[in-house]
Amino acid sequence: MAVLKLENGTFHSDLINIAQELAPLNIQINRWTVADNPELQRLLAQDSLNEQEKEQVLTALDSYFEQLQQIAGYQSRDLVVLHPGIPNLDELMAKFDKIHTHADDEVRYIIDGEAIFGFVLPDGSQVELTVQTEEYINVPAGTEHWFYLTPARRVKAVRYFITTEGWIPQYTGREIRTRQLLVR
Repeated sequence: MAVLKLENGTFHSDLINIAQELAPLNIQINRWTVADNPELQRLLAQDSLNEQEKEQVLTALDSYFEQLQQIAGYQSRDLVVLHPGIPNLDELMAKFDKIHTHADDEVRYIIDGEAIFGFVLPDGSQVELTVQTEEYINVPAGTEHWFYLTPARRVKAVRYFITTEGWIPQYTGREIRTRQLLVR
C-alpha cells in the first residue's frame, strides 16, 4: 500500500487521497496486479535474476506494456533488480537520491519490494511517496523528484521508456528537506 508523507508530517495511504495530493504534478499512481502465476512468483522471490529470468518476468507482465504502447507510445521496457547483495549498491543509488528532472516520463511498476519517490510540489513544499508491490507510478517529464530505497533495500521494478535518452538525470541543485524514515 502506497504511503504519502507530506512535509507537515501528515500521512495518506488511500490512493485517491494520494492522487489528489500529487495532482498538481500530474503524477499517475495506480495498482496493477502481479499475476498469480507460480513460476512468476518463484522468480520474484529470488534476490537476483539473470537476463533470461528477467525476460521471463517481463514477458509474463507484457499486457501492461502493450497497453502503454497503444495509449502513450512506449517503445521499450526493462527490469531493474536491486537488493543488498549488489556490489556498490550505495554508489549506484547515489545518482538518483538528489533532486533532478528528466526530459522523458519516469514510469515504474513495482513488482516486488518497495522504494521512495520524493517530489517538489509547485508551492515548493516536498512530499515523499513509498511505492510498494503492485503499484504503478508515472512521473511526468520535468518533474523535480528524487528516489531512494527503503531500509529493506530491495525492489524489483519494470521500467517503461518512450526513449532511454530522455531519462538522463538533470540535477536542479535544490536541497531535500525531508527524508521519510518510517514507511508504514
